[in-house]
Amino acid sequence: MNLSKRRLIIFDCDGVLFNSLEANRAFYNEIATKAGRAPVGEDEMAFCHMHTAFDSINFLFREYPELIQEAFKVYDGLDYADFLPLMTKEPGMEETIRRLKKEKLTAISTNRSTTMPRLIELYSLYELFDQIVCALDVKRPKPHPEGIELIFKRLGCGPEDAVYVGDSKVDEDTAKAVSIPLIAYKNKDLDTPFHATSFIDIERILSKK
Repeated sequence: MNLSKRRLIIFDCDGVLFNSLEANRAFYNEIATKAGRAPVGEDEMAFCHMHTAFDSINFLFREYPELIQEAFKVYDGLDYADFLPLMTKEPGMEETIRRLKKEKLTAISTNRSTTMPRLIELYSLYELFDQIVCALDVKRPKPHPEGIELIFKRLGCGPEDAVYVGDSKVDEDTAKAVSIPLIAYKNKDLDTPFHATSFIDIERILSKK
């Protein structure tokens, strides 16, 4: 399949545009230690990094049922926006997006919710992306296709125009739900012929005829 003529490139946010591991680690360690258990282990962090806060807290305290209420109380008192500065841009991300924007439309589809406006402001994302859709904009988050379809509507595009860049099974299912090709970023387990380990790889795949 030739992707070079696709005019809309949609990116997931966490794990693709940004490495949020250290921000997530600090966030969940704050909850864990303040609620009365040990800091989060590496295996636990791998789970938390790919799941919602609700699921992650239940997972972290599955062996501490007596602490679960306190854990959610701590969570309610935290603002994840305070941890956003710990996120780091993926190497080459900004430069690649700026080059792509000369010929293509760019967008973000993410399941981030209340922290997304602050992230947009902190990293001036509207300079890089023509549309940004987060969980606040839709009734049904990914892998439901509603977010991608909203991007299509706003930009006057369709599945035949688009490519999706993601790093998780949720992203794989999202791309399949709207019948668009997926470029898997740093995840060899995803079901797609297109795999990238850097933004240079992404740009190469998109330009290959």
